Amino acid sequence: MPIFPKISLRPEVENYLKENFMNEEVLAVSSKQDAQEKLEALLNHLSHPPSFTSVRVNTHLASVQHVKSLLVDELKKLNGLIVPVLQHPDLQDVLLIPVIGPRKNIKRQQCEAIVGAQCGSAVLRGAHVYIPGIMSASKFMKAGDVISVYSDIKGKCKKGAKEFDGTKVFLGNGISELSRKEIFSGLPEMKGIGIRMTEPIYLSPSFDNVLPSYLFLQNLPSVVVTHVLNPQPGEKILDLCAAPGGKTTHIATLMHDQGEVIALDKISNKIEKIKQNASLFGLNSIKAYCFDGTKALKLDMIENTEGAPPFLPESFDRILLDAPCSGMGQRPNMACTWTLKEVTSYQPLQRKLFSVAVQLLKPGGVLVYSTCTITLAENEEQVAWALTTFPCLQLQPQVRVISFYSLCNLMNHRK
Repeated sequence: MPIFPKISLRPEVENYLKENFMNEEVLAVSSKQDAQEKLEALLNHLSHPPSFTSVRVNTHLASVQHVKSLLVDELKKLNGLIVPVLQHPDLQDVLLIPVIGPRKNIKRQQCEAIVGAQCGSAVLRGAHVYIPGIMSASKFMKAGDVISVYSDIKGKCKKGAKEFDGTKVFLGNGISELSRKEIFSGLPEMKGIGIRMTEPIYLSPSFDNVLPSYLFLQNLPSVVVTHVLNPQPGEKILDLCAAPGGKTTHIATLMHDQGEVIALDKISNKIEKIKQNASLFGLNSIKAYCFDGTKALKLDMIENTEGAPPFLPESFDRILLDAPCSGMGQRPNMACTWTLKEVTSYQPLQRKLFSVAVQLLKPGGVLVYSTCTITLAENEEQVAWALTTFPCLQLQPQVRVISFYSLCNLMNHRK
């Protein structure tokens, strides 16, 4: 039985998902009960962290085996434990650290702190509790106290409250770095660690500033996307919606930093982060621009932008469209407070970006479309729409299919 409840959704959103996952096409090949059980299993999994923390190795600067050795030593230094570090059986540039949990015998303390849902999700992935994420703390909490930390999954707790009786989920215990008075002093410089987690429900190492030039903390599906794109040295590649830049740096790395990688995002500070990551990883082939991807197609031949956006049609060998989406596939996520209107609002934008991407792609080029959501409207329906709208496109099989069983076999082999 799951230790957390399934992801909390508004009734209209849950009904929308049920209608999607039990439509005529699904029920033609599966019983209604099977389809419903699969949806329930998915919603339960979403509220829990993945079984492994995945980090991508910057193979541009070092070999996987060298970085693996460094990481084992680093984790031992940070945690005082020998943490297993495994190389992914299919994705050779990925290292996996098993997540231990859920641990059910942690004693709950009288002193409590309530954190926001986003902070709670970070704690489940190995983070400590930072001051901005603390919503409530017991009135008698002092620095050095052992604190039980809970997540306010429905966003009902008021900032600075002394107690909270709403829906909350236990995340584990930690030691307070500050008193309640200091945490809620209102001083803008209060941004560091507020509670250092010592007994989390899920034990997963924190990767804050761990081997920053060699490792990138990245969810496994995000790594798979770039391998599916399969960039080659010397090509010109566009990452149309690039922030935060994990896939951008991965593209350049797989190309051995030979060629040109164009990264676009319309938020300037995100572009600066991409540039910082490229510099940190020693990658020179990346050019990042603050630019709206929906306007990336040059409509006239007059203006000379000298390599900057917008671009002429058929400019790129490969294009990655990791589109803005409802994000409902992110884990762990115990609650989504979005309305149905918000959840379904992304399809028009995705289609605008898709149209631009198709026109920017060279004949015979490769376009990979990806999201981090579970709705059919943003995934399968978009692909079906694109194939109908653009006859020049042909659907290709995804070569990289990651099986959970390969990870289980890896763990069994290790034992």
